[in-house]
Amino acid sequence: MLVLFETPAGFAIFKVLDEGKLSKVEDLWKEFASPDSARKVVKLKAFNKFENTSEALSAATLLIDSKLSKGLRKFLRAHCEGETLAIADTKLGNAIKEKLQIDCVHNNAVMELMRGVRSQLTELISGLGGQDLAPMSLGLSHSLSRYKLKFSPDKVDTMIIQAIGLLDDLDKELNTYAMRVREWYGWHFPELAKIVQDNIVYAKAVKLMGDRVNAVDLDFSEILPEEIEAELKEAAVISMGTEVSDLDLLNIKELCDQVLSLSEYRAQLYDYLKNRMNTIAPNLTALVGELVGARLIAHGGSLLNLAKQPGSTVQILGAEKALFRALKTKHATPKYGLIYHASLIGQAAPKLKGKISRSLAAKTALAIRYDALGDGQDNSMGLENRAKLELRLRNLEGRELGRSAGSTKGKPKIEFYDKDRKKGAGALITAAKVRIYLKFSYFNILCRYK
Repeated sequence: MLVLFETPAGFAIFKVLDEGKLSKVEDLWKEFASPDSARKVVKLKAFNKFENTSEALSAATLLIDSKLSKGLRKFLRAHCEGETLAIADTKLGNAIKEKLQIDCVHNNAVMELMRGVRSQLTELISGLGGQDLAPMSLGLSHSLSRYKLKFSPDKVDTMIIQAIGLLDDLDKELNTYAMRVREWYGWHFPELAKIVQDNIVYAKAVKLMGDRVNAVDLDFSEILPEEIEAELKEAAVISMGTEVSDLDLLNIKELCDQVLSLSEYRAQLYDYLKNRMNTIAPNLTALVGELVGARLIAHGGSLLNLAKQPGSTVQILGAEKALFRALKTKHATPKYGLIYHASLIGQAAPKLKGKISRSLAAKTALAIRYDALGDGQDNSMGLENRAKLELRLRNLEGRELGRSAGSTKGKPKIEFYDKDRKKGAGALITAAKVRIYLKFSYFNILCRYK
C-alpha cells in the first residue's frame, strides 16, 4: 500500500512496510513516537517538489476543490500503477480512481497513519527541514488567502453594506434638495406644488419653464400628461406668486440640475445593488427583496454574521430600542423590525402581520444560511419558500373571513346521551333535565337510608 501526502513543499508518496500494524488503530500512534520507529512503518518512495509558489498555489487550490493538477497526475502515473493508494480526501480518491484507474482507500486507519506521518514529516523526507517547512506553510497560506479574496469577489458582502448606506444617504439628500426646490420656486409659482406631486417631475418642469410666464408657450408633453399640462398653464396665468429675477431663476435651475443628477445616480446605484444582491444572496432577495435584504446584511455586519442569528432575532432586527423599552416597561414586545417593509407583510391584513412576520423571519433565516454556507447559486429555495408563505397568507385570510361570516351570539346546546333509555325522543336529554334527574336520585338515596 502507498500513501499520498500533501506538503507545502510538494507531494510525497510513502510505502507502507508493515500493513498488519494498521489493524490496531488505537496503538498506531506509538509507532510514530520516534523517527526510527516511524521508518519501520513507512518509507519514502518518491517526492515531487514544487518549482515555485505559483505552482504550489495552483495545486493547493485544486486540492481544495478535490481536483487533480497536471503535475499530480504525472506523478501518480509514474509511481502508483498497480498499487493501492491511501488518501485523506474521499472526493479526491474518487477523482483519482475515475481518471487514473488507481484504487484508493480512506478509513480511520489511514487518517491515523496520516497523523503519524505529519508528526515525523521532516525526518521521513530527507532534505526537508523544519526551518524550511514553516516559512513554506506560512507563504502558501497567505498566497491562498489572497487568491480567494482576489478571484472570489462575488462573495464579498462589504460592497452591499456600502451601497445600501449610500442609497439611504442619497434618499435623504434627494428629499432635502427637492423640498428646497419646492420652497424656493414656490414663492414665484405656489400653485405648481399642488399640481405636480412628484419631486423629479417638479424639478424637470421648473428647469424647462423658468419664469411662469413662459409656461403658456412651452410644450410639457414629454414630462406631464395632457390634463396636468392644461391645468399648469391655466394656473400660470392667474398665479398669485411674486416676481423673481433672472439670477434667482438661474440658481433655482442649477439646484434642479443637482436633483436630476442625484436621481439618475440613485437609479444606477439601485441597479448595481440589485445585481449584487442577486449574486451574493439570491434566496434572501427572492424572499424579502433587494432593499430589505441589503439592510438586514448591513445591520448584521455581514452575511455570515447574519447567518448565525436565529429566526426570532431576524424578525426584530432594527427594532432593538422598542424591544428593550418593552422589556423595561413590561409591555408587548415588537412583532417586526426591518422585515416590516417586505412585500409579503405589506400584503397581509393588520391582524395577520404578526403571524406572517414570524413565518417570514423563519424562512428568511434559512435562506440566509443557505446563501452564506451553501454551494448553490440559484434562488429556487427562496422562490419555493415565498410560494409557501403566500399560500399560508391566503389560508389565514380565508380563515378570518370564515370566522367573521359566522355568528357568535348563540351557543349550541350540549346534550348528553343516556344509554339506559330507549331509542327515540328520550334517548337525548338536555343539561337541565340531567340536573333534575340527579337531584331526584340523590333524594331517593337519602330516603332509603332513613
